[in-house]
Amino acid sequence: MTDHQAVTRAAYDGVVELYASMFADRLETHPFSRAMINTFAELARATQNPRAADVGCGPGHLTAMLHDLGLDAFGLDLSPAMVDHARRAHPALRFDEARMEALPVEDAALGGVLAHYSMIHTPPGELPALLAEQVRVLAPGGLLLASFFGTDGPEPVRFDHKVAPAYSWPVDRFADLLTGAGLVPFARLIHDPASERGFLDAHLLARRP
Repeated sequence: MTDHQAVTRAAYDGVVELYASMFADRLETHPFSRAMINTFAELARATQNPRAADVGCGPGHLTAMLHDLGLDAFGLDLSPAMVDHARRAHPALRFDEARMEALPVEDAALGGVLAHYSMIHTPPGELPALLAEQVRVLAPGGLLLASFFGTDGPEPVRFDHKVAPAYSWPVDRFADLLTGAGLVPFARLIHDPASERGFLDAHLLARRP
């Protein structure tokens, strides 16, 4: 485990109940995110492979949402405290501790991977390895939905996230990383921020050929 992963894990372990109280609302107040997750689930079901991983699942609310949308969803997270909370909150679903660059999933096994703001803490130089791992676990035709903070500038921007240091990305640069990992980006949604940080909210859908 890298130093930044250890910092991020400890930070999320320390804010589980507060984080869950703020964000485990199944996106009732986030219509754009909700729309993209609904689209992701519909397209993943159409692959005839309903297995889907919610990587960086946090308190498990989106894993439950994917399950309700007809996917055989399970959650993975770096934080053991988050995993424990998710198991208690959603006892019928599977949650495991895992690092995003070493997913406990067999090759080409999944119809979908959801990465909802879960790669934002990864330094730019390490992001290709995470994307390569997500490509590894996707079956041909499988889908990745990556959501992140976007910036209008030419380079990723490090900022002080409320939990742990994070990065915002130029959307085209992030899309290029998806292409470099072997995915085909085919849809994007970018909208004004819902927070005082001023970053755009960005969602990219990509398919493994």
